[in-house]
Amino acid sequence: MEAVRGARGMHLEVLCSEGGGEEMAAPDILLIGHVARDLRSADPNDGYRLGGTVSFAAVTCVKLGRRPTILTSAAPGLDVSELPREVELHILPSEDTTTFANVYTAAGRIQHCSMRARPITAADVDPSLRRPRAALLGPIADEITPDVAHVLAEETLVVATPQGWMRRFDEAGRVHAKPWESASEILPRVDAIVLSLEDIGEDLRRLDPMIEQVPLVLLTEYRDGSTLYRRRDDGTIHVTRIPPRPAREVDPTGAGDVFATAFMIRFQETLDPVEAARFANVTASFGVEAVGVAGIPSRDAVFAYMRENPFREGVSG
Repeated sequence: MEAVRGARGMHLEVLCSEGGGEEMAAPDILLIGHVARDLRSADPNDGYRLGGTVSFAAVTCVKLGRRPTILTSAAPGLDVSELPREVELHILPSEDTTTFANVYTAAGRIQHCSMRARPITAADVDPSLRRPRAALLGPIADEITPDVAHVLAEETLVVATPQGWMRRFDEAGRVHAKPWESASEILPRVDAIVLSLEDIGEDLRRLDPMIEQVPLVLLTEYRDGSTLYRRRDDGTIHVTRIPPRPAREVDPTGAGDVFATAFMIRFQETLDPVEAARFANVTASFGVEAVGVAGIPSRDAVFAYMRENPFREGVSG
């Protein structure tokens, strides 16, 4: 297996999902970002489901046998009963809860954000939360300040899904793409980046700064699977296409979040990025086959599919 060196100069260690002593005092998996209200329709009176990267990530962690801790901000009274009881919640007080409406069309997703909770800063990350085995920075509304990435321990595997740093909001709340303005402060502090074709406007050139600074970059490509970019010590880039598991799509919301979480978990367990990307593809494909989080599979279901459908790596570049 190819050795992987983290972006922050340390060698990532394989850490088991079970432990004892002092290790148990730290979170297993730390998830940072806004928990959101995802409106069921354009009518705000039609109710909502719990959304946001950290919500999908927390359910994925539990389904895959890990222990998630969420650091978020939201208004008092937010109903979080959709989250599994195994999730440890740290909710920073806010006047509002981030609220999205997602509309899927033939031309892609149209999003509106009607409210945004307060940002999350380094000062909000309690020292007891700073040494997890793995951490996911999952902004959805540009809510995680760059200094957050700097307070996580060197031995923590840090994965980021930058879509929330690449969004702006017009006066009507319509979500538009924008350049990732804080990238130079965050990229040197993370070990892997996961983003979609939608996030980069299908312009692969926008990946170049990330690939130059982060050892692992994963691009999800809808029904076509994903592509893994690995930067070697000599500066060359190793490109691996990871094939999809064909899925009967019911609800694509959160698929990228499930993918990122599954990749982070499996990579932290194995240090094999190809195995982890394949594991993530399969996990996310099950997730889109039901509404909300209902389709996220168990670890056994993912492994069963992978055994029945072995992957032979094909590499270009």
